[in-house]
Amino acid sequence: MAAAGAVQVLPASPNWYSSRCSDASSDGRLFGFAARHRVCLLEISGAAPAFYGELIGHTERISGFAFCHCPGQSSLCATSSDDGSVKIWDTEALAPVVEHSRHQNVISALHWSPLVKDLIVSGDEKGVIVCYWYNRSDSQQFFPEPRTVFCLTCSPHHENLVAIGYRDGMVVIIDISRKREVLHRLRGHDDEIHCLAWCPVPGEERLSAWQDELPVVPSEEGEVPNGELTPDTTTKKGCYLASGSKDQTIRIWSCNRGRSVMTLKLPPTKRRGGAVDPTVKERIWLTVHWPPGHPTEIVSSCFGGELLLWDLTQSGKRKWTLLGSSEGQNHSRIVFNLSSVKHQDKELLFSISMDRDVKCWDLSTLECIWTMPSLGGFVYSLAFSPVDTGCLAIGVGDSMIRVWNTLSMNNIYDVKTFWQSIKSKVTALSWHPAKEGCLAFGTDDGKVGIFDTFSGSAKNKPPQISSTYHKKTVYTLAWGPPTPPLSPGGEGEQPSVTLYSCAGEGIVFQHNPWKLNGEANDINKVIRDTNSIKHKLPARTEISWKPDGKLLALGNEDGSIEIFQAPNLKLLCTIQQHHKLINAIRWHHEHGSQPELSYLIASGSINATIYVHNLKSVIESTSEGPLTIAEPFRTLAGHTAKITSLSWSPHHGGRLVSACYDGTAQVWDVMKEEPLCNYRGHQGRLLSVQWSPVDPDSVYTGADDFSVHKWHISKQEHTRPPQGKKSIELEKKRSMQPKVKAKKKKKPLGRSPCKQDPSDAMNGDESAKEMLPEENGVSDHEGEKEAQEAELPDKVSTTAPDASLKKRKPRSILPFSTFLDHRSKDEMHQDCLRLAACLKTKDHNEDMSPDLKDRIHLGLFTDRASLHKMIDVEGKHHLENGHPDLFQQLMLWKGDMKGVLQAAAERGELTDQLVAISPMVGYQAWVWTVEAFAKQLCFQEQHVKAASHLLSIHKVYEAIDLLQVNQFYREAIVIAKARLRPEDPILKDLYTSWAAVLEKDGHYAMAAKCYLGASSPYDAVKVLAKKGDVASLKTAAELALISGEEELSANLSFRCAQDLLLSRNWVGAQEVLQQHKTLFGQRLVFCLNELLCKCLSERNPCNRKSPVPPCYHSWELNREASFLDMVIEVWQNALGMDTTEQATCAWEQLRTVEHPPSTSNTHPKQVLFHISHDLSLAALSYRSATWHEAVKNILGAVTRSYDAGNFTLMQEICRIILPEGCDNLRQKLDSTHPQSMDACRSLEGFVAYGLLYDLWWNPPKDSLGLQKAGLDPVLCPSEQTGLEKSCVSDQSSSEETPDQSAVEMDETCCHTTEVQTSETENDARTTSVDLVDRQSELNGCKVLLVEEIAALQNTQRDIAEVQQILADMIRQHQQERNNLQENTTGSTQESNLQQSSETESDKPHSDSNQLNGKDEVKQPVTLPELTKQLLKAKEKLAQFPDNLKIFPFPDVLECCLVLLHTGSLCPPKLCEQALDLLRKHGSAGAYRKGGRRFLT
Repeated sequence: MAAAGAVQVLPASPNWYSSRCSDASSDGRLFGFAARHRVCLLEISGAAPAFYGELIGHTERISGFAFCHCPGQSSLCATSSDDGSVKIWDTEALAPVVEHSRHQNVISALHWSPLVKDLIVSGDEKGVIVCYWYNRSDSQQFFPEPRTVFCLTCSPHHENLVAIGYRDGMVVIIDISRKREVLHRLRGHDDEIHCLAWCPVPGEERLSAWQDELPVVPSEEGEVPNGELTPDTTTKKGCYLASGSKDQTIRIWSCNRGRSVMTLKLPPTKRRGGAVDPTVKERIWLTVHWPPGHPTEIVSSCFGGELLLWDLTQSGKRKWTLLGSSEGQNHSRIVFNLSSVKHQDKELLFSISMDRDVKCWDLSTLECIWTMPSLGGFVYSLAFSPVDTGCLAIGVGDSMIRVWNTLSMNNIYDVKTFWQSIKSKVTALSWHPAKEGCLAFGTDDGKVGIFDTFSGSAKNKPPQISSTYHKKTVYTLAWGPPTPPLSPGGEGEQPSVTLYSCAGEGIVFQHNPWKLNGEANDINKVIRDTNSIKHKLPARTEISWKPDGKLLALGNEDGSIEIFQAPNLKLLCTIQQHHKLINAIRWHHEHGSQPELSYLIASGSINATIYVHNLKSVIESTSEGPLTIAEPFRTLAGHTAKITSLSWSPHHGGRLVSACYDGTAQVWDVMKEEPLCNYRGHQGRLLSVQWSPVDPDSVYTGADDFSVHKWHISKQEHTRPPQGKKSIELEKKRSMQPKVKAKKKKKPLGRSPCKQDPSDAMNGDESAKEMLPEENGVSDHEGEKEAQEAELPDKVSTTAPDASLKKRKPRSILPFSTFLDHRSKDEMHQDCLRLAACLKTKDHNEDMSPDLKDRIHLGLFTDRASLHKMIDVEGKHHLENGHPDLFQQLMLWKGDMKGVLQAAAERGELTDQLVAISPMVGYQAWVWTVEAFAKQLCFQEQHVKAASHLLSIHKVYEAIDLLQVNQFYREAIVIAKARLRPEDPILKDLYTSWAAVLEKDGHYAMAAKCYLGASSPYDAVKVLAKKGDVASLKTAAELALISGEEELSANLSFRCAQDLLLSRNWVGAQEVLQQHKTLFGQRLVFCLNELLCKCLSERNPCNRKSPVPPCYHSWELNREASFLDMVIEVWQNALGMDTTEQATCAWEQLRTVEHPPSTSNTHPKQVLFHISHDLSLAALSYRSATWHEAVKNILGAVTRSYDAGNFTLMQEICRIILPEGCDNLRQKLDSTHPQSMDACRSLEGFVAYGLLYDLWWNPPKDSLGLQKAGLDPVLCPSEQTGLEKSCVSDQSSSEETPDQSAVEMDETCCHTTEVQTSETENDARTTSVDLVDRQSELNGCKVLLVEEIAALQNTQRDIAEVQQILADMIRQHQQERNNLQENTTGSTQESNLQQSSETESDKPHSDSNQLNGKDEVKQPVTLPELTKQLLKAKEKLAQFPDNLKIFPFPDVLECCLVLLHTGSLCPPKLCEQALDLLRKHGSAGAYRKGGRRFLT
């Protein structure tokens, strides 16, 4: 690289997303930056930068680069790379000095210690820090944090301190001389740390503006929050550290305090110009630089490429200044690295950016001194403008075009960039021959467009794009005269020149530059028409017009070159010289002293030889047909790889320069066939070359090393291309790269660019495209396509090697014959001869088969019989290798399908494909195959698929049956409905079968839908009602109504209403009932029930809140009227019972309904409902004045509550219905109607019974103590036999379980409340009502003391007693027998339990029962005696008149005892009567015991 100074270079772009990959040497001579896997060095001592050289040795992207800043070592620098190594270089020799590979992970940061001359510190992705002292080849590892290192910086004041920034925002300061290395953990940032910079001056005393933010640190060093400090003076003194983070803040940290002392937030600066696509969303990169000698100033990057200078002395809002005052001075995209150096008297700052520019700034003026553009991809194309001399267009793989004004005096790197609408690698360029600034370009994705580079607003003006795209990479563009269908001459509507493009698919298009949105023409059409060509035209790979526009040369994929005459493209001659794809064709220029040279045409191909042909004789020839040229005019041999580009010198005659894959450019003297000079400065394969139009000694070359070189012919030491060794070295260098890549499958670092796997290096002269990794930032996928992409056959299928490994090749269907067709060349030649001989004999109608015995693969090219033999052999191979599918395919091709189908069916190997092609054999075969396949599918449990196949052969019933049997009812119904007549019985059968299954599983609603589908609404209603909840019953009732099942609907509605009643929703119940006229009577009952419940709850308010609040109607109630009048009024107003007919009808409806008698187990709400029914009948009778019916119904209601054991309810009903007693009712009765009089007597008895207890429980206050004293504790119990229930037992039961009566139904209060309220009422009453009134009330109770009823009840008791003894005897007998059979006591316990439950109405009662039982045991009674007693009692019962037995009556003896217990209150006459009755009829145990003290 000694001659490097003479070379002008546009270098490769600096690497992106690296915290330190550029640096300036301390002597101010060199600036270096990492570009991909090399380091580019620029000499910066002059006014403009000059290319100094490159450091070559790493095989992967360089992630860190730093110069040594120790005195006397300014030529040393260090690099770290993704290949895992850290190298130390000598820039004088451009060679590595030493290297180490101590890191196991990807290295992400590197710094050369400014104080220790041989210490290099590096950090990696996993958080390991390696300190390497290269003089003694010693290293030490630290692991302060298990986090990804993003940047690190050694302290310029303390040789052991290193600051490290991590991906997650943590900053750590370590001391590498200590075991516990972490001094501080600085927390504050919350995202990646991009850069760290130490203050160039030690100490922390200086900045007065900061003191307001910090408490003054005492001189005694106190506890430091983030770790201890060594008593070293330097450390004691402390130092500031600046950090820049992705969180858009810069923080200044104090090392003494271990905390942040200042935070600078990036300002939102205005974006000033810049070639960046607005759709690209950039990430922020915040790098900081603390320039030496400026302790109060920091330079930082900002959003989108601006650089800011911060003045740290400004308190409050920090003051910042923008670098670069004028337009276009600053970067247009984010800046990654900043470094500064003192050069002569100036302080220079260098910046590298994503916009691929390297800039140098003067820190004193903040102006940009120079800008060095760089390239981010292969240099595919170079083109000098024929109009604007010295204007060089560069087509680059980073999707941008550079236009370099090489003649600019004040700026040697005057480069404009064009990027709009390109979006792919620029592979071809061509300037318009006459129009200034008109540049055509072609891209890797087949796009062709034209830029106007001349206009002032060019930077923002997008190009025109042709609407016709190529399918593959554009190889070449050329301007030339119009050919049909465009007419020549450029008169009027037509342009004088049109644009021709040639691309990888082998087609040349002619584009009209005036109408790029119109259709482009394929020139092959004109060529065919003009030359009447019938055969296939070769694929075009290169195009070149003779400068005078008269001849067109087309290079082809097969190596031929065809010369056509404009404008109709008549073929003049074909050059058959090259035998490989043509890459480059160039006509010699017209000007010069030897006009005959203008007929020279030079061409280069994938072969390394360049041929020059002289076409003068051809053009002047008069022959009609096209000629063929097979001899070259000159041959230029010397290159060792393919030729990619050629350029004739515009300054000499017959002088040519060639660019080659061997990595060199060669200048030739064509006439002498002599190599003149060879340039070897590139580090890769050359892709393009142009001779300078102004300097005969200068040539420009572009290569896949991402650079353009301008070099001087006179300064090159080599004259010819390298032979062998140089090429081999190049190949070695390249083959090294991909191998490393292939082995290491590392994940790319968060910020590192995407990397591609390069393919293997060149294979001689037929190399496939080599792929180099794209490293400058977000990959341009560079290097996946070779420069000109001109070798079509090799590369039509070229892909990245990894991809080809991943994709498995499909198995060949003809492997045997394919294998025979890939044998040695000799064998293949023999095949050709044998085949020709066979075909010849066939022409003479001879049998050729014998000749092909051992070469069955030739059956492909001969007759059918031979082909069948070949197919049979191939099929046999497939079966042997276990590929029946391929065998079947072959048989299908042959036409022998029937055998294949039968064999597959027998083995159960039928497939969809086989079934699909079975109709080829015939209808019967198809039907048979489908049936066999359906059976096979059933075995595999694919029933639905099997049914579908049966349908395809119209076997509908079979398909439905198959689905039904396997319980696919839904699918079966779909098919049946779609394919059968609606009245087909199978449909109904399907519905009912499915409904049965659904019903069994409890899916009632779905089952109902099925029954409806089967036209069985009755069944649907039944199944819906099965669940029995309100919603189901309601729906079922509505459904029955719709279906015309009136009676069923009414039943269900009534059930539903009863359920609603249980939840106290009377409103809902009425809504359900009102749909049916037949339920009008029930509506009346429900209405009365609601009013009764309301009334009861008002009379006895309950404290306990019920979980469901009652839902009452808001009827207006007449509280003044009697209860029955109020009810009738509501019936008339709310329910519309206006006419007598309606009332009669309702009465008839209700009369027919009979409710079972109530017992103590009947639910209270049900008891109340049945009472409401009786009272409704009473109200209807009351309305029609049928009093004998009314009295029976009222009695029914009262006795129902008495039978249910709810004494309080009985009292309440008597009070509500008969508030004045029964006298009024008796007067209205017909006294000649004995039954009604008996009913009235019974009713009076119950009213008096209630009154009697009321008087006993609520005595006057003065007699209270007396009563209490006189109470016998054993009195309360009374005998409770089958027919009647003692009210005492009722009282005690309601006291024992208040919840049962009070909580379950708030209509009835628990007895305790009753007693209390009665007592308080009594207090008020006693003052006004004296003893006399009570006695008169007790006199009213004499209706209870009826002797004949007492006798009747006594007889009934005797019968019940005898029956009970009989039952006990039978039970005892069974028990003894069971005990004999098995020795367990289980059944005994059971019977005891039964007994106790039967008699457990109250405890004292059961005690007395046991006593009686004991007496009876002492005097055993025989069975005949018992039977006799029973008969006698029954005869006695028969003697009583029937009218006594019809209606129930309270227990007379019980009433006698109660009367006697009222003591002084009871009139003497009544007392005597009561005692008399007790004597006569009180023989039963309980009464005898109860009346003992009154009778003795």
